[in-house]
Amino acid sequence: MPFAENLKKLPGISHLAAINLLDAEGNVVAVIENKAGSQGSLAVYNHLAQTYGAITPDAARKGLELYAEHTEDARQHPGKHPNVDRLTALIEERKTLRIKHVFAV
Repeated sequence: MPFAENLKKLPGISHLAAINLLDAEGNVVAVIENKAGSQGSLAVYNHLAQTYGAITPDAARKGLELYAEHTEDARQHPGKHPNVDRLTALIEERKTLRIKHVFAV
């Protein structure tokens, strides 16, 4: 199923300003903002966090399924889709990132 179709099935993100991704020590390693160009990733990561409690390797595998055609594009063009690349790295490194929601005011 194409990415755009998958997005329609995910929970809304209008209540979020951003998501902070935290490593095992609690350091912010990335921020996905609610703005054009990253709203799809915000929806995917938010859904994964709600479903799995964190971005675990299993959650990352599901995320790669949700990214659909972008996952293959990311494999062919490393760096073009950093939020997809991050999921691939979590699987390979068997790491987990915690999520901290930043709510829109």
